[in-house]
Amino acid sequence: MTAALDRKASAVLVFNLTELTTMADYFVLTTANSDRQARAIADAIVERIGSPLSVEGLQIARWILMDYGDVVFHVFQEEARRFYALERLWGDAQNETGRFAASS
Repeated sequence: MTAALDRKASAVLVFNLTELTTMADYFVLTTANSDRQARAIADAIVERIGSPLSVEGLQIARWILMDYGDVVFHVFQEEARRFYALERLWGDAQNETGRFAASS
């Protein structure tokens, strides 16, 4: 989360999915103002955590998905974030943004 915030990501949310799915324990959602900023956020995450298991969307950078196994990062541009509305899709998930922000 700190890596994304260092690159001025906005609207950062951390959802705990452990009670809802086995695909990942956490989703981290961030918003970027441009494709350049989205790539910078993704690069900062890689610098901080290391290479993900897989990455999707890096070339166009409207929605970059970075899969680290237990944690999946979603770096959206504003329009894509509104369109896909993962906050609504995973609305039953526990929002743990405050817990992670406090430890950043």
